[in-house]
Amino acid sequence: MTDSIAILDFGSQYAQLIARRVREAHIYCELFPWNAPAEKVRSLQPKGFILSGGPASVYAPAAPQVPAYVLESGLPVLGICYGMQALTHALGGKVSPSERREYGPATVETSADNPLFCAGQQPVWMSHGDRIEQPPAGFAPLAYSAHSPIAAMGDVSRGYYGVQFHPEVRHTPGGAEILRRFAVEVCGAQPHWTPDSIIAQSVERIRQQVGTARVLSAVSGGVDSSVATALVHRAIGDQLAAVFVDTGMLRQGEAAQVASLFRQTLGVELVTVDAADDFLSALRGVSEPEQKRRIIGEKFIRTFEAQALSLGKPPFLVQGTIYPDVVESSAPDRAQAARIKTHHNVGGLPEQMHFALVEPLRYLFKDEVRLVGEALGLPHELVWRQPFPGPGLAVRCLGEITAERLESLRAADAIFTGELAAAGLLHMGPETEAAIRGTAQAFAVLLPVRSVGVMGDSRTYQEVIALRAVTTQDFMTADWARLPDDLLGRVANRIVNEVPGVNRVVYDITSKPPATIEWE
Repeated sequence: MTDSIAILDFGSQYAQLIARRVREAHIYCELFPWNAPAEKVRSLQPKGFILSGGPASVYAPAAPQVPAYVLESGLPVLGICYGMQALTHALGGKVSPSERREYGPATVETSADNPLFCAGQQPVWMSHGDRIEQPPAGFAPLAYSAHSPIAAMGDVSRGYYGVQFHPEVRHTPGGAEILRRFAVEVCGAQPHWTPDSIIAQSVERIRQQVGTARVLSAVSGGVDSSVATALVHRAIGDQLAAVFVDTGMLRQGEAAQVASLFRQTLGVELVTVDAADDFLSALRGVSEPEQKRRIIGEKFIRTFEAQALSLGKPPFLVQGTIYPDVVESSAPDRAQAARIKTHHNVGGLPEQMHFALVEPLRYLFKDEVRLVGEALGLPHELVWRQPFPGPGLAVRCLGEITAERLESLRAADAIFTGELAAAGLLHMGPETEAAIRGTAQAFAVLLPVRSVGVMGDSRTYQEVIALRAVTTQDFMTADWARLPDDLLGRVANRIVNEVPGVNRVVYDITSKPPATIEWE
């Protein structure tokens, strides 16, 4: 990429959102640890740098600092929260503890004309305990808030800017425009990062990687694996064979739907494998979620290896890994990050495999994947289907997995999503502000918890179904959906009457963070 931005991550929980917002402006960017080797960052040939927030104080021992090469480059720099403080410290300014820390919503007032901000007041999201006491030489205050006399600052001649708030989060409504202005108007980057350019570059990389070799694609029926398969098929055509493994942990009617869509829409050679008994046997007696994911990850690979024998032993395997998978699994390229959970296609893979991986979506966010899918001509119902985890219902069937418990979960899930669809609340469309009033993701979870109930004047002691429905635009953060009371009552009534082994239904009203969207 000739026009790009390098983002240095100082440990912010929002670092990935910075990358997403910059890409929304059609500017390519990559996220690097703050202490990444200089040559690795320079290889991107960035037009400018963004320094993320972080939990440290610039004066703390071993606190992350701005690398020398950033300032030596002569390129524009935007510091966000801790990034602003680190930039101030590096250039000789003064950072001090705030008399009153700011966490949450605030209002900033623009104090001077500048390339980044619109004049007047604007709501922002603050999250800091230190503040700028004295800007470095050459900097002028650009905005202030009730508790931050320097909420933004800039040295226009050098293209250096700092903001104390977080422009990357949705709680700062004008934040995306700030990041766009920095990337395009200050750094001079051209907005060439579009679905068509992503496809063109991915096709070229895939062809360079696999050459004339045969390639096997792991199809789960989800958005990510479908788009990855379509992208590889665009690159190499008949060199690709797709394998769809029915693990026995799919949703109601899903296996037949996936097979039909692939054969009719993509024209890809599709091999369907019924491996339900094998997967359930391997998971027998296993309750710990990380162990489930590891078992499923290895079982997937071993199943594909077995299929490869009849397909000419392809040396490459396509996977629909996307960037949030990498982030949450703390893969080697973010080794300092805390592991949230092991995704079966990242940290859950076995150490020894007979395949080299082809992962054309590895550094794309979910919204980018969907746009690429549309550009590839995939049907709307496939591109905009709700997310479904690669391990399937295994991560929604808490406790030990059995065929009987899976059937109960499948039935409850179908009732819930069916009622949402009938009410027009099962969101399957573009991620716009209006769309998030529906449910970006909704599903049922079967809990290994029994409670006493009464049915037909008899005592019951059965399991609990938890309903989960969230609104979100990026799946990095999410809020619980405020569903109508009558809908929830109707769903609960149907589940306890129609689903065997269940006598209680609860609704999850936890946001992400602190929870994840899935339960395991």
